Amino acid sequence: MRTEVVAIGTELLLGQITDTNSSWIGEQLALVGIDSYFQTKVGDNLDRVVAAISLALDREDAVICCGGLGPTQDDLTREAIAAVMGVPLETDPDMERHIAAMFGGRSRPMPQNNLRQAQRPVGATFIAQQPGTAPGLVCPLEWTGPDGTTSSKVIYAVPGVPWEMKEMITGTVLPDLQARAGITAVISSRTLRTWGESESGLAETLADRIDSLDVSGNPTLAFLASGMEGLKVRITAKGATADEVQSILAAEEAVVRDLLGPLVFGVDDDTMESVVLEMLVERGLSLGVAESLTGGMVGSRLCGIAGASRVFRGSIVSYASEVKFDLLDVPEGPVITEVAAVAMAIGARDRLSADVGISATGVAGPDSAEGHKPGTVCIAVVIGDPDDGGTVASTTMLLPGRRNQIREFTVISLLGLLRRELLALADGAVIAGGGTWADRAPTSGTESATASVSNAAASVWGRAPATTTDDGTT
Repeated sequence: MRTEVVAIGTELLLGQITDTNSSWIGEQLALVGIDSYFQTKVGDNLDRVVAAISLALDREDAVICCGGLGPTQDDLTREAIAAVMGVPLETDPDMERHIAAMFGGRSRPMPQNNLRQAQRPVGATFIAQQPGTAPGLVCPLEWTGPDGTTSSKVIYAVPGVPWEMKEMITGTVLPDLQARAGITAVISSRTLRTWGESESGLAETLADRIDSLDVSGNPTLAFLASGMEGLKVRITAKGATADEVQSILAAEEAVVRDLLGPLVFGVDDDTMESVVLEMLVERGLSLGVAESLTGGMVGSRLCGIAGASRVFRGSIVSYASEVKFDLLDVPEGPVITEVAAVAMAIGARDRLSADVGISATGVAGPDSAEGHKPGTVCIAVVIGDPDDGGTVASTTMLLPGRRNQIREFTVISLLGLLRRELLALADGAVIAGGGTWADRAPTSGTESATASVSNAAASVWGRAPATTTDDGTT
């Protein structure tokens, strides 16, 4: 069963919107055992949309049209599918009432052109899932190919709004495709999130295991670099039942975790920020942030997690050097140093009345600053009072990429350092609001995690870490 994705919308061709929908659909098709060899983008032109769908039907068994189901004149997917099927559009009264009720439930007047969304090609059915006003379509048809052979095929139409599309794909399209293909096996995956090693480094660490799985064929391992989401190791398994697949996934996860150790920070939808927030909750610690080059990105990522208010006190965006000096008590002088980063973390802890302070300062580029090239970043974590048994960790990194990449890598690197420090705290060792940190020798200066995080940065980016002198300068 081969399926082609046709993404519809002029904005996709102009680069105004990045087509992440097709990538996601392609991944889901692979996970359920459906082959997909082509993905097409086409603008909002009826003849060209008809041609794109027709070409896809000539070479594939099914077509998933994504986009063009809105209420406006340039939403042409319904008309195009009807033309391909050689049938007229018909209006469904029940769908008209349903769409009108959706607007009424929101206390909003309904523009009359929304009733266009109640139309469907004769012979088509609406997809049961309908989170928005645009219903999806399942359109079976008999198709005569270029060689004159006629066969049963199907066209699906889903909205371009990602969360609406995903609900329809998982709820109706994938199960229907599997049923048409006669696929009875269950295929599923589990993704381990990692940080601190490169993709090639992960592959090297897992090489023997991958060779072993290549022989058995089930499960399989794959890698995906995802910026500040970390490096993903995806385990995919196939079995007769869902329980069997989950058992295979659990067993393989245990093997991979044993090989990778603390590089694994989460599973599936976990993020570094969700993980460290939960760790802070478990240890009864509150968090304050001081950030410079990231300009609020650390705080934004943290407060994007539901329940962050349990521990997250806030973020001070100390972008200008004067703000670092006046508000955070950073010693006047160079600010792209570990000394400044530690002072910023202590300042954030104090000003925000938090138990833990973290900070980031550096050069995002494109120009150099204080003699440092773009990508030079200093980060620090302070837990408790360093003068009363608390801990301090800092490091200087040289990160690759352009301005935004450097900022994103700084976010996950800083939160990764915080995770390492929290892991080092023994259970029950933390007394919220102060006290000593039992079972953990306090660090002197900034050495506790410098080597490990710098080496991790070197392996991830393929560069030697920046080195620091005793006074913290680079």
